[in-house]
Amino acid sequence: MTTLLLRFFLFVCCGLVILGNQAVGGYVVKLPPNATIPAVFMFGDSIVDTGNNNVNLKTPARCNFPPYGREFEGGISTGRYSNGKVPSDLIVEKLGIKELLPAYLDPNLQPNDLLTGVSFAVGATGYDPMTAQIVAVTPLSDQLRQFEEYIGKLKGIVGEERANFILANSLCFVVASSNDIANTYFVAGVRKLEYDVPSYTDLMLNHASDFFKGLYALGARRIGVFSAPPIGCLPSQRTLGGGVERDCADKPNQAAMLFNSKLSAELDDLKINLPNSMMIYVDIYNPLLDMIINPTNYGFEVSNKGCCGSGKLEVSILCNRFEPETCTDDSHYLFWDSYHPTEGAYKIIVDELITKYLPHLV
Repeated sequence: MTTLLLRFFLFVCCGLVILGNQAVGGYVVKLPPNATIPAVFMFGDSIVDTGNNNVNLKTPARCNFPPYGREFEGGISTGRYSNGKVPSDLIVEKLGIKELLPAYLDPNLQPNDLLTGVSFAVGATGYDPMTAQIVAVTPLSDQLRQFEEYIGKLKGIVGEERANFILANSLCFVVASSNDIANTYFVAGVRKLEYDVPSYTDLMLNHASDFFKGLYALGARRIGVFSAPPIGCLPSQRTLGGGVERDCADKPNQAAMLFNSKLSAELDDLKINLPNSMMIYVDIYNPLLDMIINPTNYGFEVSNKGCCGSGKLEVSILCNRFEPETCTDDSHYLFWDSYHPTEGAYKIIVDELITKYLPHLV
């Protein structure tokens, strides 16, 4: 397969979310007195997509086939970009809300599911509208329109007063930016003709800020936004830009750090200017870097490649049942494919999120 074709398929990748290792344990979290979290909503890319990309999209950015989901209940490939559950599921489970967070576009979604939250996330999307366009998935702006549609359905079920209460007290998480930087800018290079890195991160930030304001305008108040990770250290980026030794690629990491500094400042401003809002910047760059450099501290042996296939390039349709090299024991791996963590890594993610960031959102 040519490098050009590999690069095309790598457009399907999605943002990465990994936090540090401060285990909470297996129990359901007890909230502070008078604190209520009736529902959880996920927006963004594949890290929190629980199956939306399965529905009516002719895109290579899919994963509803083996070996994806081999550790999921019944070994079913549900469209989750991992070997098992993803953060969307683990967060609602940890909060005692429900076991799994369904995809909003799931044709089997029941009215009752709407009361406790859904995922609007779409694999391979990003803040930059061109990111979604490249791989024929829905842009992030469509998730706002679906959220508005959801609110109409919610009001029809519980009435306007209760619906407004649910919106104001629920948690919203936004996970994006990795596809913009890794794919649209560095791999595809389609934005390099118009923008240098500083101006492109400004473009990303403008779209991101508009999205956060859109969530707020629809009634969301508790919003956690994940930073970009050290993108150059993802297995695929090591392969494409890390040289013979597959070191971390410097330029994507530098772009991620620049965007993160702008994102953090923007969220601080929004929190001040949007009354009663709680907008939290979640730094994942440094914790992830430590996790990659010191995998044994987190219970992993391999962090520079994924379990699926060779682990160096395979993701989405390149990660399939015909890959003979796929590992037999994914518990040793930080990454499931060349972009996405294993369920074991995701559990560490959620434990850290609950411990460090939940107190700032309730």
